[in-house]
Amino acid sequence: MNNALGTSALRVALGMALAAIGLAVWGVRRRDEDFVRAAYAAVYANAVLISLAVAAMLTALLTHDFSVKYVAQVGSRATPTLYTIASLWGALEGSILFWGWVLSLYAAAVIYANRKRAGALVPYAAATLMGIAVFFGILLVGPASPFGLVSPIPADGPGPNPLLQNHPLMAVHPPLLYLGYVGMSVPFAFAIGAMLSGELEDDAWITFSRRWTIVAWGFLSAAIIAGMWWSYEVLGWGGYWAWDPVENASFMPWLTATAFLHSVMLQQRRGMLKLWNMCLVVSTFVLTILGTFLTRSGILSSVHAFTQGPIGYYFLGFIALVLLISLVLIAGQSGRLRASGSLDAAVSRESVFLLNNLLFAAFTFTVVLGTLFPLVAEALRGVKVSVGAPFFNRMTLPMGMALIFLAGVGPALPWKRATRAELRSQLMPPAIALVVVLALSLALGVREPYAVLTFAFAAFALVANGREFWSGTRARMRSHGEAAPIALARLIGGNRHRYGGYVAHIGIITVVMGIAASTTFKSENEATLKPGGSLVVRGITVRLDRVWGQEQQQRFVVGADVTLLEHGRAIGTLTPRQNFYPTSEQPVPTPSVRSRADADIYINLMAFDERGASATLRILIEPLVSWIWLGGLIVMFGAGIASWPTRRRAGAPADVRAPARAPRPSPAPHGASATATHAAPSTDLSGAD
Repeated sequence: MNNALGTSALRVALGMALAAIGLAVWGVRRRDEDFVRAAYAAVYANAVLISLAVAAMLTALLTHDFSVKYVAQVGSRATPTLYTIASLWGALEGSILFWGWVLSLYAAAVIYANRKRAGALVPYAAATLMGIAVFFGILLVGPASPFGLVSPIPADGPGPNPLLQNHPLMAVHPPLLYLGYVGMSVPFAFAIGAMLSGELEDDAWITFSRRWTIVAWGFLSAAIIAGMWWSYEVLGWGGYWAWDPVENASFMPWLTATAFLHSVMLQQRRGMLKLWNMCLVVSTFVLTILGTFLTRSGILSSVHAFTQGPIGYYFLGFIALVLLISLVLIAGQSGRLRASGSLDAAVSRESVFLLNNLLFAAFTFTVVLGTLFPLVAEALRGVKVSVGAPFFNRMTLPMGMALIFLAGVGPALPWKRATRAELRSQLMPPAIALVVVLALSLALGVREPYAVLTFAFAAFALVANGREFWSGTRARMRSHGEAAPIALARLIGGNRHRYGGYVAHIGIITVVMGIAASTTFKSENEATLKPGGSLVVRGITVRLDRVWGQEQQQRFVVGADVTLLEHGRAIGTLTPRQNFYPTSEQPVPTPSVRSRADADIYINLMAFDERGASATLRILIEPLVSWIWLGGLIVMFGAGIASWPTRRRAGAPADVRAPARAPRPSPAPHGASATATHAAPSTDLSGAD
C-alpha cells in the first residue's frame, strides 16, 4: 500500500507541476485570471501530493515495510526512531524526495503569499518553480524512485549509514541544508519571472523575493554551522572544517547569496549592479544544484557523501539547461539591466559594497576552483590531484579578513559621499578598538599574523556595528523620552532589515573569532594510559578511571570513563567512546567534549585493550570553540529579525493585464535621527530599508 500510494502521488504531482506551467503561461499570454488561479491551484496540489508521498515513505520506514526498496536499503528494526525518521534524507532516493517536498512547500507558500500581486511576474515565477519541480519529479518517478518493490521481502535491513545514526545533529543538519538550498530557488524564480515578464524597471522581483532570500540564507547559515558542529562532535579529529568538497558545496552558494544581499541595496537605492545581481541570483541557484550533484551523484569520495547513484548525468544536464536559459534571457534583457546610477565618490558606502562583492566573487571562484579542479583533472587526464586545506587557507584567509574589515567600514560610511568630519566621527571609535586589540594581542604573545589581524579587524567591526545600536538607541531616548530597552526594541522594530543585518554581522564576527582562537591557541597531547594513570594538558589533568563495553540496541559500544582535574580538584567527567555497527568494518568514534567559557576540553578514544587494561586517549584544549556555535545562533537571530514580516496594507486583487509598478524607495539623507527612518550608514542584510 505504501508503494502504491507513494508512486501514484508522485506521478500525479509531476502532472500537476506540468499543468501549472502550462496554465500559468497560457493565463499570462491570454490575460485570463482564471487560468492563472488554476495554475496556483495546481501548485498547491503539487505540494499536497508530494506531502502525501513523504507521509507514505515515513510510514514505510516507521513500520519497517521492507517491501519498499528504499526501506530495505536504509531501514532496520534495531534503529532508534529518531534515526529511522532521519534516514528519510540519508540516502539518494530519500534525499531527492525530501528536496522535492521542500521545494513544493516553498512554492505553495510563495504563491499563496503573492497570490494577489498584480502583473505577470508571480505567474512566471510559479512556472519557474514548477519547472524545477518537474526536474525532481522526473527523477522521483524514474532513476531515483524511492518506492520500488523488493522481492523476496527481507526480514530486516542494514539500517542507515553508521555516521548518520551516531549523533542527533544528523536529524537537524540535512533539513536545515535543504531548507537553505531549496529556498534559493525562490529568488531565482522571481529573477526568471522578471525577465520573462519584462518587469525589470521597478525592481519588483527583488521586493517580492527579498524576505524569502533572507530566510533561505539564514537556514543555509545554520546548516553550515550545524554541519561544523556535527563534524566536531562525531568524526573525532578535533576540528570542524576541513575544506572537504561537500563542505565547500554548501559554502559556495552561501558566498554568492551573501554577496547578493549586499549588492542588491545598490540596485534598490542607486540603480546600480542590475546585471550583476541577476548573475548572482542565477549563480546561487546553480551552485545549490551543483552542491546536490556533488553530494548525491557519487562523484566524490567524502565522509559527507553518503550515497552513490546513477543520476549525475541528469544533474549535469539540468545545470546546463538552467545556464543556457538564464544566459539567453539575460542577454535578451541586457538593455533593461543597464545601471541607471553611478558611483559618486570613492569614499562612500557604494564603494564598500562594490569591493565587498569583488571579494566575495574572488572567494567563490577560489573555492569552486579548488573543489572542482581535481574532478576535472581526473576526468580529462585520468590523473588524481589533491587540493587540500593548505591551498584554501592560503588563498582565502586574506579575503576573509578583508571582508570582516569591510563589515565594520560599511556601517560607518554614508551613501554617495563621505565628508572628512563624517569619517572622523564614524571611524574613530572602531579604529581605537582595532589599535587596542592589536596591541593587546602582541603584548599577550600572539605572533601568528593572521590571528593578530583577525582579532583586530573583528574588534573594529564589532564596535562599528555595535555603535549603530548605541547611537540609534540614544537618539530615540532623547527624542521620545523612552527607556533604553524600549528605545532599542522600537529602533530594531522600526527598521528590521537594517538592524537584523547588523545582528547577523555580529554573529559572523563571533564565528570568525572562535575559529581564529581555537586554531591559534589549540593544545593537544596523546598517551596510552592504564586505569588510574593521567596526563596533563595546559593545566588540566586527565585521569583514566576505567574502560568498559556495552551492547546497545543497534551497536556495541566501548567507552572510557575519564575524570578531569584542575588544581587537584575534580571539575567533571567525560566518556569518549567507539561505536561498532554491524554494517561497518571500522568503528565510529564519539569524542566527549566539555565546553567552558574559555575553552573546550575534547577527548577522543583512539584505541583500547580488549581486556580493559589500557586505553589510548587524545586530548585537545581548544579555546573559544563554543563561540562558533553561539555566533551561528546570533546569525539565525539576525536573519529572523530581518525577515520578520511587517504589517502592511493588503495587496490589490490579482490582475495579469497590467504589471504592478512599485516606486523605487528613496534613501533618507545621511545623518537623520536614529528612529524608524534613521539613515545612518548601514550594511543592511536584506536590501532597501
